[in-house]
Amino acid sequence: MQPTVQDPQAKFLAQLAREYPTVAAASSEIINLQAILRLPKSTEHFMSDLHGEADAFTHILSNASGVIREKIDRVLADELSDAERAEFATLIYYPAQKLARLKPLQDDPPAWYRQTLYRLIEVFRMIASKHTRSFVRKCLPEGFAYILDELLHAHFEDHDKELYYGSIVDSIIDVGRADDFIIALAQLIRRMAVFRLHIVGDIFDRGARPDVILDELMRHHAVDIQWGNHDVEWMGAAAGSDVCVASVIHVTLAYNNLETLEDGYGISLRPLSQFAEEVYRDTDVSGFWPKLTEGGEYSPADLARTARMHKAIAVMLFKAECALIDRNPDFGMQDRALLRRVDFVSQTIRIGGVEYHMKDCDFPTVDAADPAAMTPGERDVLDKLCQSFTQSDKLARHVRFLYAKGSVYHIENNNLLFHGAVPLDEAGCLAEAEYGGRRYAGRAWMDKCERMARQGYFAPTSSEARRRGQDFLYYLWCGPLSPIFGRDRMATFEHLFVDGEFPERKNPYYLYIENEDEAIALRTAKLIFDEFGLDFGSGHIVNGHIPVRASSGEQPVKAGGKLIVIDGGFCKAYHSRTGIAGYTLVSSSRGLSLRSHGPFESTQKAIAENLDILSAKDMFEPSGKRIYVADTDEGAQMKERIADLKRLLAAYADGSLKEQA
Repeated sequence: MQPTVQDPQAKFLAQLAREYPTVAAASSEIINLQAILRLPKSTEHFMSDLHGEADAFTHILSNASGVIREKIDRVLADELSDAERAEFATLIYYPAQKLARLKPLQDDPPAWYRQTLYRLIEVFRMIASKHTRSFVRKCLPEGFAYILDELLHAHFEDHDKELYYGSIVDSIIDVGRADDFIIALAQLIRRMAVFRLHIVGDIFDRGARPDVILDELMRHHAVDIQWGNHDVEWMGAAAGSDVCVASVIHVTLAYNNLETLEDGYGISLRPLSQFAEEVYRDTDVSGFWPKLTEGGEYSPADLARTARMHKAIAVMLFKAECALIDRNPDFGMQDRALLRRVDFVSQTIRIGGVEYHMKDCDFPTVDAADPAAMTPGERDVLDKLCQSFTQSDKLARHVRFLYAKGSVYHIENNNLLFHGAVPLDEAGCLAEAEYGGRRYAGRAWMDKCERMARQGYFAPTSSEARRRGQDFLYYLWCGPLSPIFGRDRMATFEHLFVDGEFPERKNPYYLYIENEDEAIALRTAKLIFDEFGLDFGSGHIVNGHIPVRASSGEQPVKAGGKLIVIDGGFCKAYHSRTGIAGYTLVSSSRGLSLRSHGPFESTQKAIAENLDILSAKDMFEPSGKRIYVADTDEGAQMKERIADLKRLLAAYADGSLKEQA
């Protein structure tokens, strides 16, 4: 007898019945989902180009880009002065540290605890009102869940508010749990204020502690990441790519940012330091002095040592780059094997058909007959550094998180998020890239880039597939059609060694989509929306990567509102150019707003002096009507779930499935 092949729909309903084994269970879930669909849309925050500025990022995450202070002002404006509200906000941002400062100042600690807890509960009630009771319950910390649920959902038409709160709060104080309760409430308020966080690239780079940012993101309840070029550079280094390792160390030393490697990830540069002291001690390193050194923390001897290390790793980088270019002709980077173009006799180099003078031709490890050949000493140093990167447990955890939560691009609620560009050609059409005998453009090219990036980390160790993927991660860092890089070249060699001006030309994507002629910009946006299957009427492109020069009048909202560039200069190095210290794009049930942030001094000063990051809000696209969960991608999934559950109820009703008691 032939076995019966189960109908796929019947098989699916049978699996669904395991989760909802009765009519009552399925019906209850339908009612719950329909109730959620009628709630206001949850708040999404978009940030980009964090560049290792951990203190500023942590503060903005804690204050929800100014949203929490707005809620405090709304709830407590009649009760507290501005200074008192600032102090109360700091307590929410940094509860443990602020408690330690405030408690010794109180003449009547029980009364202060009582009043503080009342105020926290009121702010919590307002922020939690946008969420379902079931979601709020899931967020409540173990040990406080029952009490918080009672306080949050008490019906004061049935209870005397002061008596009801008072009896619970007094019990909390009496048993010595007030501090723990304040900390738990502060954490809940911060969590509820932002439902989802989108990071549009570049967690790494100049700032000292990208590892702290990643630790914070790993604790966040709902986050996605669109990889930036600095992120893929680190991903390649963590995978063991020698050229990515050399590039990461070059950038680190250029900004004297050893804290990231040594304190953040436990990666020692001792092999490089010893090699540089031995081989580069009498070499000209004047062009390798580190940037952004702040006030007298390092002696001239320290800086000279860093410069020698920097030059040593830079030479290794350009040698490794030549080898990568040789084995990847598809990258189209043959003109970037610049060490081979140097005429060591005349000390000149030919780039783009033009001859330039070399401002530095002092290369103690370069053989003019074979400039790209590594010396045994260089190979040994680079191998040891690669081993340190691949053996860093913390870096491995962070990079796996970047792969788990990250992608080249992300689509949510009709918004297209990516760090750099959708590569275009000079005519404004989707640029074609050839790789592995096939041609790709637009979304297909970005999908291919993502597959290769994943292959570079997850393909078997020492396999050819892994090596190709690692090389591709470097291409994503600086390749001419990399959607993450968005420029024709990275002119690091020229800036370090060659006399002349060598601008890095942006991909035509920027010329077209940021065009002053709005018709051209809108036509380009329409091309991209069509390529990704998005609705042009309601959607947006959200970019980072290119800082907006707000101080010069540049606007972050471009292409008739279709493009929003949210790189506002988070990194301190960009503050003078942008005039601000970062943007947060906020998408709420009321529409889209941009918040521009002021500089942040330090966490310690914020706690001591109740200093917040000053944020200016621009509601540039208010919604004509309230946006509900039903209008979102999450709502669409819920509607599909409701349809499936209704089919399950029909199967129970017609007897094709039976309830499981």
